[in-house]
Amino acid sequence: MVAEAEVICQQNLAVQYLCVPSSTTAKLEADFFDVKPEGADTPVKTPIFRSSESAVSIELSRSESALSCSTSIRTTTVFNTPSSKFSSKIHSGSHTDIGPRSSNEDQHIRIDDLSTHLGALYSWSQPSSFYAVFDGHGGPEAAAYVKNNAMRFFFEDAELPQTNDVDENFLQNLESSHRRSFLLADRALADEQSSVDSCCGTTALTALVLGNHLLIANAGDCRAVLCRKGDAIQLSQDHRPSCPVERKRVEDLGGTIEYGYLNGDLAVTRALGDWYMKLPFGSASPLTAEPEFQRTLLTEDDEFLILGCDGIWDVLSNQEAVRLVRRELRHHNDPQRCAMELVNLALRRDTSDNLTAIVICFSSPERQDSVASQRPRLRFCMSEEARNKLRSLLEAN
Repeated sequence: MVAEAEVICQQNLAVQYLCVPSSTTAKLEADFFDVKPEGADTPVKTPIFRSSESAVSIELSRSESALSCSTSIRTTTVFNTPSSKFSSKIHSGSHTDIGPRSSNEDQHIRIDDLSTHLGALYSWSQPSSFYAVFDGHGGPEAAAYVKNNAMRFFFEDAELPQTNDVDENFLQNLESSHRRSFLLADRALADEQSSVDSCCGTTALTALVLGNHLLIANAGDCRAVLCRKGDAIQLSQDHRPSCPVERKRVEDLGGTIEYGYLNGDLAVTRALGDWYMKLPFGSASPLTAEPEFQRTLLTEDDEFLILGCDGIWDVLSNQEAVRLVRRELRHHNDPQRCAMELVNLALRRDTSDNLTAIVICFSSPERQDSVASQRPRLRFCMSEEARNKLRSLLEAN
């Protein structure tokens, strides 16, 4: 399952989380499958996350550990870079495994060339790609329903910005559109026509690449990790009851955390579906489908992105995953095999969950090959006199 499209991909990370009150609108069909279109570690500056809504400022100790939580809804990532004009061809691969479970409740989407997939619906001049991981719980129906209708939720029925000028206003409108898509999918799961049980739900993690802009949206505990010059940078937050800020949000809305579970029942604090735990439409609920966003300007230092369900991250650190994928890409430049290796390593580590991984490469094969070609070459030089002495010694023996 390897495919292709286009992108743009540097260092020094400064991240700001800005809060914006959410708004909800809704509208509602389509089908989807994976698409194959034709055709060293340096230190990273520590990012600081700020939430204007909760007045929280949290410093991260690299990306090795899970991101501390925030109640922010909209996030902006700014990179201090001398240049952001890097263009390459995206290629990706994915792999999923049932793991030790009796059934696989994971679903995922991988589209390297969004314009080819959407056809006349695609109106942007820049190349674009779309990826998603849905980790279901309480049964596979919710994750399957969201995947099968994702094109409708995120593109066909979405109020996407139509201008070709990718400026701040465009990106804000794109975030707003994605937010509505998450909430639209959540509400659709409550509709009787979806045939999804109210006790069934799914987390959702999406990655949209538009030119050199990367937009991550997340509700739940799937995770996005970027490799920048060999360093792992986590681009999403794990929405779990163990997160102090999420716990405060839950408790402020009347929910409880019991034995590490939301209301003693659910291992995540944000998810689509699970309507048995949610308040009526329009009401703030301890369990919410409201996504958090991370916006990143890709540069030439950004090599690849890993999207994975929590079954991967429960047993692998961010840096371990990046190190494995980076090593494998230098051997064969095949993200499909890299995704499989990630899943297999998690299985050897005795993960207790289903497993899904997507590896999205930004660097071209030429650039990756050039890394290996930069290894120093050793040349052994001998004088004529030394060669004659060595020859005499060898002949004497």
